[in-house]
Amino acid sequence: MARNKYDVDEQLEAPFDFNHLKRSFVYIKKYRKRMAAALFISIAAAVVGLVGPLVTQHALDVTIPDKNIKELILLSLLLLGCSLTATVLGNIRGRIMTVVGQNIIFDIREDLFAHLQKLPFTYYDDRPHGKILIRVINYVNSVSDMLSNGMINFIMEILNMVFILIFMLIVDVRLTLVAMSGLPLFILVMFAIKKQQRRAWQDVSNKSSNMNAYLQENIVGARITQVFTREEKNAGIYDQLNSKYRKSWMRAVKFSNLVWPATDNISTLVRAALFAAGLLIMDPGEVSLGVLAAMTGYAARFWQPIMNLSNIVNNFINNIAYLERIFETLDEPVTITDKEGAEDIEDLSGQVSFNDVTFGYEEGSSVIEHVSFDVRPGESVALVGPTCAGKSTIVSLISRFYDINQGSITFDGVDISDVTLRSLRSHMGIMLQDSFIFSGTIMDNIRYGRLDAKDEEIIRAAETVCADSFIREMSDGYETEVNERGSKLSGGEKQLISFARTLLSDPKILVLDEATSSIDAKTEALLQKGINELLKGRTSFIIAHRLSTIRNCDRIMYIDEKGILESGSHEELMAKKGAYYQLYTSQSA
Repeated sequence: MARNKYDVDEQLEAPFDFNHLKRSFVYIKKYRKRMAAALFISIAAAVVGLVGPLVTQHALDVTIPDKNIKELILLSLLLLGCSLTATVLGNIRGRIMTVVGQNIIFDIREDLFAHLQKLPFTYYDDRPHGKILIRVINYVNSVSDMLSNGMINFIMEILNMVFILIFMLIVDVRLTLVAMSGLPLFILVMFAIKKQQRRAWQDVSNKSSNMNAYLQENIVGARITQVFTREEKNAGIYDQLNSKYRKSWMRAVKFSNLVWPATDNISTLVRAALFAAGLLIMDPGEVSLGVLAAMTGYAARFWQPIMNLSNIVNNFINNIAYLERIFETLDEPVTITDKEGAEDIEDLSGQVSFNDVTFGYEEGSSVIEHVSFDVRPGESVALVGPTCAGKSTIVSLISRFYDINQGSITFDGVDISDVTLRSLRSHMGIMLQDSFIFSGTIMDNIRYGRLDAKDEEIIRAAETVCADSFIREMSDGYETEVNERGSKLSGGEKQLISFARTLLSDPKILVLDEATSSIDAKTEALLQKGINELLKGRTSFIIAHRLSTIRNCDRIMYIDEKGILESGSHEELMAKKGAYYQLYTSQSA
């Protein structure tokens, strides 16, 4: 799919919906008491700060002409006290909002991670992992300040404007009207650049996502890059992505930088108009020096919250694209989920049935069609056939990693769609082709599927699959730290550790998808003894390209042409001299 490429922008399907903001209040509501306290402290700081120009007016018009030194000292101390009080209150408010902001980050990331854990394989099949990662890390960081400080500051700056307007009206009504004369011009400027600004920051979001996706892909594939000497080519591609990001960023900043100069220039024009009105238009003596000083002081403060509001709106517009991406991820449907009334499977004998099952990864294209078979409890079934015939698809459907398009799959006669996913998969041991190793100790990796397992049980599982000897030869044995994806382990070692992890879970139904593909023939011969022990009493599905490893299975199903072409024991299929016979003899030649 196109969206799975690192160089394809993810376009939003609709303009920003302000319902997203209403949804974000879920995260804000939890901290409303702290935010209310921060707002109250901000109001107190604002009111205290607005006393200054009135004190200045009184000093210029009364105290200084009267040469009242004592009162002038008291007024100076009052100004100093107001400034210190406002500073202390601002500091307290800042600490409160820092805590709130970090809590919001925590909550959003927790919800995103929990949701990502539930999304179906198709979601990860369709998207580069780097584009998913950037939403959880970068985008959440960006929007958290908007949802905490941004909301408080928005309300606070509006209140600041109201308070300043009240103080201005107290000083002089006519000059207040002059001070507000620049508002219509400011509104026109904001409307002129708002739409272009949002589109520009959406483009920054896309280019950042593309660059991050390619970077993550290359970190994971660093060895392949060096094997095929792709360093220069990849550097060139990254340079293009980086250049596109820089270009989009500069374009977005250009629109953002229009807001502040426009506001500052309008503020300067308004203050000039105040001086002109006070000194040239109004009658001499109507406006005292103190009134003019107070009004210009309030006018400067009146435009400060407007400038702050423009910055807040500016930041808000910048982060809308990120907020949309976050909710877009949270809105991604969890298609593989428990249906209403789903029940747990307590005991399972291991009987598995496919009843006229049809499935395709994409609409209109089927991988398997009308497949039916029954597997008895404890029976071992091998799936063989050409690449992409549907072998791994069948075992993925048994585990309900995907939902089928038609038919039904039952365990002990119960449709797996009527069973909770947790109980369904708790009865299954699944070893996929990709032997994923997590960062941590080897002991932790084997214990991953059964956290209550004792060390003795882990060692016993490792011994069964012939992993114990190489583990003990490592620097710290079972406590040896391994990197993400097991980069310091061989392919065979990773598979053996994964095998021990699967064995430890003691499943009723076992799925081995190319479980021995990275193991040498000598180790495989030893491992086969452990596999034989593991298969006893368990229903098992085994996919293997080396047919010598599955000839002892109870049944072999040859998968091709979207269904089961042949089915029977090794001897029966060899006697038929059909597709399986041709495949087996070609490997033996």
